[in-house]
Amino acid sequence: MAQYAFLLFDTEEFYDNVTPEAWQEAMKLHTAFSEAVVAAGASILGGEALERSSTASTVKQTGGDPIVTDGPFIETKEALGGFYLIECKDLDQALALAKICPSGNVEVRPVMNTSADAAPPGQPA
Repeated sequence: MAQYAFLLFDTEEFYDNVTPEAWQEAMKLHTAFSEAVVAAGASILGGEALERSSTASTVKQTGGDPIVTDGPFIETKEALGGFYLIECKDLDQALALAKICPSGNVEVRPVMNTSADAAPPGQPA
């Protein structure tokens, strides 16, 4: 069987005013999707919701020392070509690993906590 990455793109405005009820409803929709994938004979190998793009860092390979910038500022002519999920002790370690990743540009973004007891984004924990 072939493997596919489903990269979920949407506006981040949802997070500005999401209520706990709306957040739980969104999580239910993702659970239903997961169940439908299994019912179709496929399987989800992994995936996570990502924190807002404002939390991202980008490492650009320039031919010299890699350059780290805040945000996902990739030029539009470039396309997302893959996804690694790497457990790191902190952002500094993640950026150090991104500098040696064999890709022209690596966006580094924290994973959002979507566990059942987690507060919705922007809400107190």
